[in-house]
Amino acid sequence: MLIIPAIDLRAGKCVRLTQGHKDAVKIYDDDPVNVAEQFQTDGAQMLHIVDLDAAFSESNDRNRQVVLDIIRSVDIPIQLGGGLRSKKDIEPYIQSGVPRVVIGTMAVESPDLLAEFVNLFGPKQIVVAIDAKNGRVVTRGWEKEEELDSMTLCRRVATAGVERIIYTDIQRDGTCTGPNIEQTCLIALSGLKVTASGGVSSLDDLKRLRAVSNYGIDSVIVGKALYEGRFTLQQALVAVGELPSSDFQLTRPL
Repeated sequence: MLIIPAIDLRAGKCVRLTQGHKDAVKIYDDDPVNVAEQFQTDGAQMLHIVDLDAAFSESNDRNRQVVLDIIRSVDIPIQLGGGLRSKKDIEPYIQSGVPRVVIGTMAVESPDLLAEFVNLFGPKQIVVAIDAKNGRVVTRGWEKEEELDSMTLCRRVATAGVERIIYTDIQRDGTCTGPNIEQTCLIALSGLKVTASGGVSSLDDLKRLRAVSNYGIDSVIVGKALYEGRFTLQQALVAVGELPSSDFQLTRPL
């Protein structure tokens, strides 16, 4: 199981939100590039970066620059999400060397466009974030609850050619109360590859996720637990017996 450290950006700083509330923000570091470099040094095979300002449809010039600085500073692949709702949003990052972009709102609002992007960029580069609250999909920076359940969205994105989703129970995200493993396993029955996200608080949580990896849950995003020092990245890697996978051996253009 792959451990993917998270770097959430707000006004160019490394932060975490609680349950996705943009006002419930805690700043952990003023230098996200240094954070990214340290994660790489500690053994991360991939980073998960979220542009929160873009997700909230706010000006994100500073975050865009930070993302580009991180790309230049690390050698490991990055999956990037937050406010990517058009070709104009996505293409510059892919051209800059981001091998995975994460689509959320657009997958719900424009399913035909999602299929077009899968065809244009390839199924390994387009990942869909399915963020749910009480089983209902939420979009627009987790501020809008849709009349759509998460399993229906899974089937829809699979039809569009998507291979992987990131599933987040937003009521667990940033709370360190443990992931919603039962619901994540149900989502994995869709046949899609699943990256679990939200609520990881302990090494035991990671071991529990590894125990259900046969469902298709092959990776997990970890954020607040690392920043709060509940365990180190090295301890997490040991706990899950992580080995590099060919699925993540992605190259960046020169």
